[in-house]
Amino acid sequence: MLTSSENALGIIFPNSYDALVPELSNIRLMASIPFASRYRMIDFILSSMVNCGISNVTVLVRNNYFSLMDHLGSGREWDLTRKNGGLHIIPPFAEKQNKLFNGHVEALANVLEFLRHQNEKYVFLSDANIAVNFDFNAMLQAHIANNADVTAAYIAEELPESALKHTANDRGLYYTFALTGTRISKIYINPRDTGVQNFSMNIYCIERKKLIDLINAAFVRGQVYFERDVLAPNLDSLNVQGFKYEGYAARISDMKSYFEENMKLLDDENLDALFSGNPIYTKIRDDNPTRYIPGSRVSNVMIADGCVIEGQVENSVLFRGVKIEKGAIVRNCILMQDTVIKEGAIVDYTITDKQVVISAGKEMKGADTFPLYIAKGHQV
Repeated sequence: MLTSSENALGIIFPNSYDALVPELSNIRLMASIPFASRYRMIDFILSSMVNCGISNVTVLVRNNYFSLMDHLGSGREWDLTRKNGGLHIIPPFAEKQNKLFNGHVEALANVLEFLRHQNEKYVFLSDANIAVNFDFNAMLQAHIANNADVTAAYIAEELPESALKHTANDRGLYYTFALTGTRISKIYINPRDTGVQNFSMNIYCIERKKLIDLINAAFVRGQVYFERDVLAPNLDSLNVQGFKYEGYAARISDMKSYFEENMKLLDDENLDALFSGNPIYTKIRDDNPTRYIPGSRVSNVMIADGCVIEGQVENSVLFRGVKIEKGAIVRNCILMQDTVIKEGAIVDYTITDKQVVISAGKEMKGADTFPLYIAKGHQV
């Protein structure tokens, strides 16, 4: 746990990279995208913070945040219903001086007064497009040991295909690092390099007072992005250290990666790597255990509670309340909450959003490289 002299607060940016998955973020933001049969993307970063003793967490939402507020509520499931600290969800226009923001600099400028009134010494900044069981204590210890101004987490991995292909910034900036020892000597913005790169996780540690000073200076200059406008030009004057993360991480960069990262969790090794450390908390939905009706066939699946299985399900991820009727066949699918597959339907390589109904006898087929997506509430 964090000690009283080395305590920290967390700030999460849930709208970052919404444009990577426009189908899923049309009615929600990146942080509230369902993942791994019963979780939302924000559950992983938020739970990691709580597990490391961070009990003061602020979520700076921009738009489409109703589903996230419904999911997080008062923060009870994360033990963040507190008199001091706890969970704060701050929308734009929450106060008169707040405005709709673009990058992290503008978002943080909206809450500078809030930051000034906090007591924690350190701040962790994080996006919510990576499902990870992250050790913030280890990162803080490295930050202190290196006498760093800023510490940035990264993973040594290849850039996703979607990042290499897109040419505009409307899908969000991404960053890789060049290192001299553990110090970051250069930040590359939207690089096109192949092979293993030091790929930023967009998780940062910084002293609270230092963050306030940096954001103040950047905002008056009209700067927008923390990495591009604040860190990258000042690597000579700031001691920016890299923190290499070597655990399991599922990064969502497009619909194909969303499909693949869910499917990877059907492998017990990957599932254990993500969930065998500290617990991941989520909103509780009181429901019955999943029922498997005589005659049903199930193999290699991840199924949440409240489902009713009468048909055949293979290599699939089912969220809460999914119903597979008699004679229906489901293969290689992600079926979100309360999806119903009617009798005799055949569904393959398909992602259904919440409350989708596939009519009796219908046949829906995508491909592993291009899964079919059906929007929330649609009946096919």
